[in-house]
Amino acid sequence: MTALLNPRVSVSLDGPLARSLAAAEPLDEFEAWFAERRAAHAFRVGQAPLEALDDWSFDPVTGNLGHRSGRFFTIEGLRVTAAGRTHEQPVIRQPEVGILGILTRTVDGIPRFLMQAKMEPGNPGLLQLSPTIQATYSNYTGVHGGQPVRFLDHFRRPDRGRVVTDVLQSENGCWFLHKRNRNMIVQVDEEVEPHPDFHWLTLGQLGALLRRDNTVNMDARSVLACLPLAGPAPSSAGRADGTAGDDARYSDTELRSWFTAELARRHTRTQLVPLAELADWRREDGTIRHRTGRYFDIVGITAEAASREVARWSQPLLRPHGQGLAAFLTRRIDGIPHLLARASAEAGLSNGMEIGPTVQHIPGDCGQPDRVPFLDLVRDADPSAIRYDAVHSDEGGRFQHSESRYLVVETDDDQVPLDPPPGYLWLTPGQLNSLVQHQSYVNVQARTLLACLGLGAVTRP
Repeated sequence: MTALLNPRVSVSLDGPLARSLAAAEPLDEFEAWFAERRAAHAFRVGQAPLEALDDWSFDPVTGNLGHRSGRFFTIEGLRVTAAGRTHEQPVIRQPEVGILGILTRTVDGIPRFLMQAKMEPGNPGLLQLSPTIQATYSNYTGVHGGQPVRFLDHFRRPDRGRVVTDVLQSENGCWFLHKRNRNMIVQVDEEVEPHPDFHWLTLGQLGALLRRDNTVNMDARSVLACLPLAGPAPSSAGRADGTAGDDARYSDTELRSWFTAELARRHTRTQLVPLAELADWRREDGTIRHRTGRYFDIVGITAEAASREVARWSQPLLRPHGQGLAAFLTRRIDGIPHLLARASAEAGLSNGMEIGPTVQHIPGDCGQPDRVPFLDLVRDADPSAIRYDAVHSDEGGRFQHSESRYLVVETDDDQVPLDPPPGYLWLTPGQLNSLVQHQSYVNVQARTLLACLGLGAVTRP
C-alpha cells in the first residue's frame, strides 16, 4: 500500500518519512500492548443530570452552563444568520488553545511516533489511540489539580528537538465556537522515558490502524494529517482555456483564489446569546434538548479513569442523534488523482468556512439541510468504487458517541463533471496537504481523510 498524496512525489523516495511509511510492520506487539492497557485500568462512565454534576452549574441569569473555576469550557447559546435564515443552538465555547502533539524519534533509520492509549468518556469503547500529548490549556496548567501532563515540556519547549510541523487547526465548527488546537510534531534524538500507556509506531502501522473503526482518535488523525508528505507542489500553472495542466487541474494560486472568493461571498452572522434565551431548546430530565427531540442533546456524565491526570470527574457532553457521513469523491484528471473539495460553511469556525470533503452530513447540525449535494451518490456507491470505508469518532472529551462514516469513492465524468457546481473544486491530495500546513484552510473532517490518504489507508483506483 502506498500513499496517494502525490503519485509522483508522495514523499522523497529515500527520505525517512517514506521509510516509516513503508515500514508496515506486524501489529502483534501493538495488539498485545493495547489489550494490556485496556485491562490495566478500570474505566467507568455513567449518566448524571446536568444539575448534579460536581463543580458545574447553570448561571442564574444567562442559563449558561459552566465550571466553578471559570475555565475549561461553557455551554452557551449561539444565533446564526445566513442566506436570510436564522437558527439557534447550544454551542461549546472553549476559547483556550490546546496542544495536540506527537513525538517522533528515528531508530535504525526509521522514524517512529509515540502514541498514547487514552481514555475519553465520550469515545465508543472508551480507549483509543491518541497523540503523545492531548491537553487543553486548563489541563496542562493544572486547573484540575491533578497529575502533570506527561511529555508536556517537549512541546512547550520544542527547542529540545526539531519541529516537524506546528500549526493551529480548528475543531468541529458545527458544535464548537472558534475552537483551535496547536497541532505539533516534534522530532527528538534523545531517549524518551518509557511509560506503559505509550507505544512507538511507524507511519505504516498507523496507516493500517486507520483502516479500523474507532481506533485512532480525532486528535491523532488531525496531527497526522499535518505531516508534510506531499513533496513539491504540482507544476500546473493552469491553461488559458481552463483545462488541466501537467499535474493539478488548477494551480495553487487559482485554488487560493477560489477559496478567497467563496469566503467573500458568504455572509454569515454569529452572535452569542444566553442559553436561557434559546426558544426551541429546553432543560428537562437533567439534559438540554430541542423541543422536537431532533439534532443533539447536552447530557451529563460521571467518569473514572485511573490513567488520567484526574481519576474521577464529571462534565457535560454533546450527544448527537445519528451517525454522520464524510466523503471525498475522487477521479483521475489527465491521469492524476483529484479530490472534489467543498467550501464548507460552519458557523463555529473562526473564518466561518474551511475546505471540507465533498459530502459532510452531520445529523446533529441543526444549521444544515437534511439533503446535501452528492449524498445519494456516496450512499449508493458501488462497493467496487469505494477506496476507503471506516467509522471514526469525534473528540471524545466533548462529544458522546459521536461517529461519522468516512469514505473515499471513485467517480467519473458521467457522475461528476470536470466543472462541478458552485462551491466545489477539484484539487489534488498534494495540494490539500500543502494547504493543511497553514491554519484556517482545511476542516477536521477533511483532515481525517487526508491522514488516511497520506498514510496509505486508501487503496489506489
